[in-house]
Amino acid sequence: MTVLSLAASGCVVVHGEREVVPAATRAEAAEALKDFTAAYNKADKANDRALDADYVTGALGAIDAARLNAGRENNPAGNPSYVPLEFTDTKFAIPKKAGWPRWFVADADANKGNDSRWLLVFTRSNVAEPWAVAYLTLLAPGDVPAFKTDKDGLAEPVTANSAELAVAPKDLSADYATYLKDGTGDVFAPGVHTSGWVEQRKKSAIKPGLVTQYIDEPLSKDDFAPLGLRTADGGALVFFATHHYEKQTAALGTSIPEPSDSVLALTTGEIKQSLTLEFVSNQAVLDPGKGAAGQGVEFLSRIQGLTAAQGE
Repeated sequence: MTVLSLAASGCVVVHGEREVVPAATRAEAAEALKDFTAAYNKADKANDRALDADYVTGALGAIDAARLNAGRENNPAGNPSYVPLEFTDTKFAIPKKAGWPRWFVADADANKGNDSRWLLVFTRSNVAEPWAVAYLTLLAPGDVPAFKTDKDGLAEPVTANSAELAVAPKDLSADYATYLKDGTGDVFAPGVHTSGWVEQRKKSAIKPGLVTQYIDEPLSKDDFAPLGLRTADGGALVFFATHHYEKQTAALGTSIPEPSDSVLALTTGEIKQSLTLEFVSNQAVLDPGKGAAGQGVEFLSRIQGLTAAQGE
């Protein structure tokens, strides 16, 4: 399933559809959230990826698939700790654009996530496909930004190479992967997921009998394309994904720390002296407007999931 790539023109024209229209009506958006929730709950209860495969894509799809596959490996009869996900107080940020693909953001309270607001980015590439969630972000209620809207209450999408933002959305994934190598540069504001994560890695890189190496890669094409909405302050809330690897290598005469059952369920090969963990991460950031007082991109949330592991 293909999500919206933020095209330089600001719109995507398919099958001659040039009229700028809302991506969905509010009733359609509400129905999409209902369908997603039902499918997600069925898959979560049964530990069966097939039950929600049509309703997730992109970064969330990769993370969700691995979670369910690991759950099924360890609990083939179903999820013993299953609690159905429920949403209340839902708001929708629906952009107006031409052609396909189309997308919108649902912002809701949930019965999980420590009183956080759940922001789900729904996408689809044609009218015959179901809406699928590409990005999931959990934010404290006070951290959800106010979106820029028109007289009809419709949101404004940002383009991939927008010159009106501190960093073009298309560059965020690669810039973040580069930043994590040493933490230098002023693209990103200091914080838990930027300077804090770099420092944490430095402390974890070398321990008695164990070395951990890190590789970070951009993930920004097709289903993993960035998506953004303009905020009322002139900036944008942008969702983007990245790809990460952590390789743990044990010294001779020592062994890799015992992985959890969830990690082992996703591991191929035999763990002898090393274990490489593969992750997909999805981020939500505030990208300030060009000329704003602070030009550092601020992280609001980052959700990372293990997607595979390799023992050697």
